[in-house]
Amino acid sequence: MKKYVHKILIGLGFGLLAFMIWKLGPMELYNEFAKMGWGLAIIVLIEGVADVFHTMAWRFCLDRSHQRLPFSSLYLIRLAGTAINYVTPTGTLGGEVIKGALLGAESSKTRAASGVIIGKLSYVLAQLMFIAGGSVAILWRVGLPVELWVSLVVSSTILGCGIIGFLLVQKYGKLGAILRWLSGWRVGKKYLDKFTGIMNEVDELLKDYYRERPFDLPKSILWHVPGFVCGIFQVWYFLYLVGAHASPESVAAIWFLGSWFDLVSFPVPASIGIQEGSRLLIFDALGLTKLQGLTFGLSLRIEQIFWALAGMVSYSVITWGQKRGKFVVKFDNGDLDKQVVNASE
Repeated sequence: MKKYVHKILIGLGFGLLAFMIWKLGPMELYNEFAKMGWGLAIIVLIEGVADVFHTMAWRFCLDRSHQRLPFSSLYLIRLAGTAINYVTPTGTLGGEVIKGALLGAESSKTRAASGVIIGKLSYVLAQLMFIAGGSVAILWRVGLPVELWVSLVVSSTILGCGIIGFLLVQKYGKLGAILRWLSGWRVGKKYLDKFTGIMNEVDELLKDYYRERPFDLPKSILWHVPGFVCGIFQVWYFLYLVGAHASPESVAAIWFLGSWFDLVSFPVPASIGIQEGSRLLIFDALGLTKLQGLTFGLSLRIEQIFWALAGMVSYSVITWGQKRGKFVVKFDNGDLDKQVVNASE
């Protein structure tokens, strides 16, 4: 059933995208891209810079031993996970599983899982806080429709409650509570015991993280901020390339509103159609042209495709290295014994 729902959503997304391109004119769209020229490559590369900051943020979420891995390794692992999220119909979960698998290969998988879980919380919490703070500081100055304000406040409140709940579940070690309850009632006990043991260990690691490292999550959240600022710079550079004039408040508002749409549309595979349509609506609401909004949305799509391909290459490189014994994490009494083990050793 889920597979059919994803296919329907993808089909509707492509249909919406095709309609917008037809309505605004393929040649007009081509002319907007022609204005950008090689500047489009810079827009794409800005995302790679943002990922540097996001990787630094993730590092504060990892187990002490995983933190000692080379930064380049963590960057490639994060890139691979992001690519899986983009190219597979798994929402934002498939890539997190891949991150844990790559990080935990030949080592403590529960340590890897806890780092991925905390890292996911850190990113979403930082994004929501940055959007909320920016919206309060900026959006009231640009005169948005009341309906958009209501949608923004309501959806952000719901998301915020969910994220805070996720934080509390982690902090008090309750991720495996349902499995423990079912196991206690001997519901599927034979199959649940193994997973219950794993979740019990993950819960203990999560509780240890929040008890022993209370400042690492705030540090992680702060490192995400310059990554988000790269996105605002990306908006400004696009407007500069196409010759559009917008105030600094409008530039920031485009990023805040666009990120909000991305945050609430995560169930739609790759946000196909939603990403492009939301930018079209935002540009129109801020006094820019719909054509520029669609062009920006498609520029972001090109950027995502590029980094998804880079992530798939990263995944292949990492798995190839692990098979040859050149990218293996080993633990000795909880500490990293060797970061990289060469197959010839």
